[in-house]
Amino acid sequence: MGGEVKIGARTMKYAIVESGGKQFKAVEGGLIEVDRLPAEAGDQVLLSNVLLLADDANVAVGTPVLEGVCVKTTVVTHTKGPKIVVFKYSPKKRIRVKTGHRQQYTLLKVETIETE
Repeated sequence: MGGEVKIGARTMKYAIVESGGKQFKAVEGGLIEVDRLPAEAGDQVLLSNVLLLADDANVAVGTPVLEGVCVKTTVVTHTKGPKIVVFKYSPKKRIRVKTGHRQQYTLLKVETIETE
């Protein structure tokens, strides 16, 4: 099976990138949702922490990152994730604490995966 993903009769080029301590699969033309980045909609963002690059039957794995490989993306929009409600309750002590959290994300469109 190797490192290739077949769609129809062609293979797909993809990279595993790291952003915000998390890993994402970046496919050319696809969308990835990362933690909020300090960029406006329409700005170019360069992701240089590429951990793996798969192109046809060739798979390159970094130790820990690949040198000379970067992923060019464009910021589409900023979104918010689902609301998470945290409720701490301790009976017989009259402790009731309700807090919530809503994570902010940046939606990126992968333009190209470039190698030098």
